[in-house]
Amino acid sequence: MKSSNTKTIVFVTGAFVSNSGWDPWKAYFEAKGYTTYAPAWPFKDAPAAELRNRQPNDTDLAALTLSELVDHYANFVKALPDKPIIIGHSLGGLITQILVNRDLAAAAVAIHSVPPQGVIPYEFSFLRAGYKVLGLFTSLKKTYLMSLADWQYAFTNGMSLADQKKSWEENTIPESKTVARGGLGSAAKVDFAKPHVPLLLTSGDKDNIIPASLNTRNFKAYKANGSVLEYKEFPGRNHYVLGQPTWTEDADYILEWLDRN
Repeated sequence: MKSSNTKTIVFVTGAFVSNSGWDPWKAYFEAKGYTTYAPAWPFKDAPAAELRNRQPNDTDLAALTLSELVDHYANFVKALPDKPIIIGHSLGGLITQILVNRDLAAAAVAIHSVPPQGVIPYEFSFLRAGYKVLGLFTSLKKTYLMSLADWQYAFTNGMSLADQKKSWEENTIPESKTVARGGLGSAAKVDFAKPHVPLLLTSGDKDNIIPASLNTRNFKAYKANGSVLEYKEFPGRNHYVLGQPTWTEDADYILEWLDRN
């Protein structure tokens, strides 16, 4: 069945940010006739400011693992009447690829995705932007909150200071170091040789935390097996791609791709 015949989309949120970042995307896709969902992570179903007030002592979030997070989304998808299109950003892109590997999607898009296990992120900008969430030499019982300075480098490089501050206030929330560490282990594994539903990977040439070169290696890790697999790099996109003024161009490209596949 063509993916465009499935009119349900599940948006999967990445690390560090609130699921409210999908709100404009939900409205845009719903205006095109889709039914959309953007479920929050466990222990993140609250406004960003409220979640930040729990920092660093949200012990429930601190104890969350990547395996539990993937299962959270898998169970959400399984409860739907039909297999949905799954669209994930950043760590949500990794979760999307895992759900595709579990045969839970009708089609999928991984936007500026954290790569699965085996694709080594050796780029300096990735290491600089992302190492703090691993919480080396700190307590795993405490959550991590990205500072404005780190947000400016990892997500909103190239934007005005006013927009960087506004986006931090609206989106940034505490994160589980345990989830981040899970991205380095077997919980992040996919079978790159397994046939799969149509899968699109996108990247941006200004992204520091998930550079385009890393997304390219993710794309090339998949083995040719007759499955639809496409890659698209957008110019001028940083990691805040979901909220940049150009986001509708990305959404339109995804809509057109879904229509083709």
